[in-house]
Amino acid sequence: MPFQPDFAFLDQASAYFHELQDRICAGLEEVESDFARSPGSNTALDSAPGPASFHEDLWDHRHSSGIITGGGGRTRVIQNGALLEKGGVNVSDVLGTFPSDFAASMPGSSPHFRASGISLVIHPDHPLVPTVHANFRYIARLSAPESGASVESMWLGGGADLTPYYLFREDAVHFHSTYNEACKKHGDIVSYEKFKKHCDEYFYLKHRGESRGIGGIFYDYQQENPDRMLEFTREAGNSFLTSYVPIVRRRMKESYTDAQKEFQLWRRGRYVEFNLIYDRGTLFGLKTGGRIESILMSLPMHVMWKYDYTPPENSPEAELIEVLRNPVDWIA
Repeated sequence: MPFQPDFAFLDQASAYFHELQDRICAGLEEVESDFARSPGSNTALDSAPGPASFHEDLWDHRHSSGIITGGGGRTRVIQNGALLEKGGVNVSDVLGTFPSDFAASMPGSSPHFRASGISLVIHPDHPLVPTVHANFRYIARLSAPESGASVESMWLGGGADLTPYYLFREDAVHFHSTYNEACKKHGDIVSYEKFKKHCDEYFYLKHRGESRGIGGIFYDYQQENPDRMLEFTREAGNSFLTSYVPIVRRRMKESYTDAQKEFQLWRRGRYVEFNLIYDRGTLFGLKTGGRIESILMSLPMHVMWKYDYTPPENSPEAELIEVLRNPVDWIA
């Protein structure tokens, strides 16, 4: 008989997201602290502030605009660090009722839902250290809006993607290889190639004709084998620090120029455009009465829009743009 998720299964998944938040915040605070103690050769970095740590906000998901809501979340944000300019690692577990127009876009029929997950975005100050995003989540349609209601249907989704400002191929290979290995361990139900392709297609700015970054993996609306898909989601979530921290430690020791910093600020504008126009998680939070500060924590602190800017031909900046317009098979 196929596995049928119940409220206890949803509780188990939510507990994992909270535990993963603890581990990821601890890992990022460690690298932030190490950088602050030895910031490197840049003049700007030598006068950098001391190490920052995550600030925690607990919040409740209450009645909003006639939508029945419950549950809440734990937002953790780091700002003005020696290395980490701004970042957030958020978990939430909320009950609600879909607006009728939004409900039609989701699998299933019940208007009532429970959604839980972890979502993170990290924007380093150092332009050679890439921005990173990851999220892992489930959404379940419930028979009723209260806790303990039966589960009508559910799906899991998630992924991780890297947004460098300067392209280092060994970093791209490392990031993709980490998630390729995670997928291989569950190869009878998931495919790195499929999830990588989905990531390239999803994190794409249609109005710019380019990807937001160099991708990773992305999956959504996974309704088959929820118990095994949760096992894979754990595998992918547990791979985050392994995929990202070695890249950070490698690049944070390098010096950079004012021109490279300016290019980073310009490219961050693309990040903002994607999150405000296309990102499903942002739209879901806004349309279901979510906490605005937590939803928009993904936006960088400093950003720039230049008019009609094109990088110099054959420059490192132009090399990045070429890859963003023509996705690469990093494993091959």
